[in-house]
Amino acid sequence: MSGRIAEALRLDSTDRIADIGSGTGLFAKEVAGQLCPRHPILCVDPSEAMLGGLGDPLPSGLAPVVASAEDVAEGRARLPYEELDAIWLKESVHHVTDQAGTLHGLADRLAPAGRLLIVMLPATIRYPLFEAALARFAELQPDPAVIEGHLREAGLDTRITHVEHELRIDRDRYLDMVRARYMSLLSTFTDSELREGVEEMRAAHPEPELIIPDRFAFVLGRRVEEMA
Repeated sequence: MSGRIAEALRLDSTDRIADIGSGTGLFAKEVAGQLCPRHPILCVDPSEAMLGGLGDPLPSGLAPVVASAEDVAEGRARLPYEELDAIWLKESVHHVTDQAGTLHGLADRLAPAGRLLIVMLPATIRYPLFEAALARFAELQPDPAVIEGHLREAGLDTRITHVEHELRIDRDRYLDMVRARYMSLLSTFTDSELREGVEEMRAAHPEPELIIPDRFAFVLGRRVEEMA
């Protein structure tokens, strides 16, 4: 995934980069290791505790910033760079309340020829979850086409591509992950609803290993100066 992000954004070691909603920096760490950036990649997240997962000492090539996507978009976050050459949001855009306004603000933070990448799940998924979870996901998840429209309205040249991986995982391990609410979606269910859902999954999937088609939309926007 980190390699795909770097490829889609055409990252260069001289780029000023921000990972918005980075959490513990899982992907930023990998990109920094591949790229050896001259300017530290900004790991932006509103949770200081999550950013603590970057490591101590801080890995080379990373710089934590406690801020939300809205903070960056609206200029409230204090960033070390006036402009950014590349921004990515990996599975975090659905947490943004005003998606159109925030994405427009992030687009305004881009340098000439800057790129903004939204990596997100499609509007529906084929995960082996219980039916109520799949239905709620479809209800809450934004459509990549709508996100692309927001980037286009912000003045960016846009395109959508898709990347799919086949994941194989031990069934009981996956059930444990669901119990632990590994997806933020699962936090919307009560403990009893989650127990019932896990039992539903257990009955529907007696096989010891689950095969999960993991498909992502890559919604890319580029400043039009690059197209001149």
